[in-house]
Amino acid sequence: MDKLNFDDFNISSEIIEALNKMGYENPSGVQEKVIPLILEDRDIIVKSQTGSGKTAAFGVPICEKITWEENKPQALVLTPTRELAIQVKEDINNIGRLKRIRAVAVFGKHPMEIQKRELKQRVHIIVGTPGRAMDHIERGNINLEEIKYLIIDEADEMLNMGFIDQVTAIIERMPKNRVTVLLSATMPEEIELLCKNYMASPITIEINPESITTERIEEVYYETLQSDKLQLLNKIIYTERPDSSIIFCSTKEGVDNLVRDMKDRGYSCKALHGGMEQKDRIDIMQQFKRGEFTFLIATDVAARGIHVEDITHVINYDTPVEKESYVHRIGRTGRAGNKGKAITFVSPREERMLSTIEDYVGYKIQLGKIPSEEEVQEGKKIFKEKSKSKPKLKVDKSASLNKEITKIHINAGKKKKIRAGDIVGTITSIEGVSAEDIGIIDVQDNFSYVDILQGKGKIVLKELQDKTIKGKKVRIQRAVK
Repeated sequence: MDKLNFDDFNISSEIIEALNKMGYENPSGVQEKVIPLILEDRDIIVKSQTGSGKTAAFGVPICEKITWEENKPQALVLTPTRELAIQVKEDINNIGRLKRIRAVAVFGKHPMEIQKRELKQRVHIIVGTPGRAMDHIERGNINLEEIKYLIIDEADEMLNMGFIDQVTAIIERMPKNRVTVLLSATMPEEIELLCKNYMASPITIEINPESITTERIEEVYYETLQSDKLQLLNKIIYTERPDSSIIFCSTKEGVDNLVRDMKDRGYSCKALHGGMEQKDRIDIMQQFKRGEFTFLIATDVAARGIHVEDITHVINYDTPVEKESYVHRIGRTGRAGNKGKAITFVSPREERMLSTIEDYVGYKIQLGKIPSEEEVQEGKKIFKEKSKSKPKLKVDKSASLNKEITKIHINAGKKKKIRAGDIVGTITSIEGVSAEDIGIIDVQDNFSYVDILQGKGKIVLKELQDKTIKGKKVRIQRAVK
């Protein structure tokens, strides 16, 4: 049977074009099953491991169904972590870019006022963590009247992090006539109850439900004393020589200590944990995605929301305490059809945790043989030689999409009574430029941003120098943000 492509879903050319520019070729298994059902407005429960393409599975049909002219939000996506909220928002904005769909993210440890200002603009899709989303709803910053789609992403992690009551409180406030899609790698009893109480005859889709990881990820564990873990890590790095790796520790202190020890040994690494400022966490994730360093040392806060396609190795420096965390951690590798390797260090006091994990996944994890001194020395030479060459930075999947989009800055906004319609009117008065060439417009108090599509940014920048907006002479330039 011929493989499906995105054209087969009868979705708009703008979304097809955006997907092509983002490097999507054919739909994944979960996308094949989920996209048509959301297009039909069916409630769905999706049980699928991470890395299967779930974001596009709901992002594509929602962007297709959005009414651009509607000022109130039409979809709400709930995620357990800030990182995942940001990632999902970026993916949806890229998918819907040429249709001028606008998604914003709301999450804790980020100023409410900035988010409130964003929510006052025309926003089609809101992505948020449950606590911050509820705050905005209670303050009247989020209007739920026109919400047609509720997506509950990584539902099992919401449960693990204690957010399920907040999720339930948000559902209670939603319009009854909506489509609900719940996605989860595992289905604990509380999640099943949530589905039963708040979903209408949902269709359940399971992708590889039996074998959570075995086909894509080689799994191995090593027995070691806690005091010998750093020495073992050196041996594993020299013999495995990861191209890109996440090393998980149980605590923030453990992460900071390991980063210090690894930097002392000359490794290219950085830390990621919940004790860091949000801006720093976002910056480090972007650097890791671009391949600016090899080893990301992280706590479980990073197990969700890291969508990097070519992580070759996940190393559990500390055996995870929660059995579900094991699946979520190792799911950072073996993504998007690639193979990966997951390595777990098990000290004597962690043996019971390993046994619990094996019961949970339903198979025995292979015991690894610690590399010999000869293998380590041989590997060390190759590793050191490889480290001399400058890392080849990865291309952002939205780079091709953004190439044809120019963001322009206008030094006038609401305080000068400028509205989005005024900006559209002036830009479309330029010969050869139509409303379809104008993307997202963000009108702030003292300035505005406008996306110009189809590679027409240069024309617009040149022609606007001699034009006025609402009779006012304004300064136009290419935006630096």
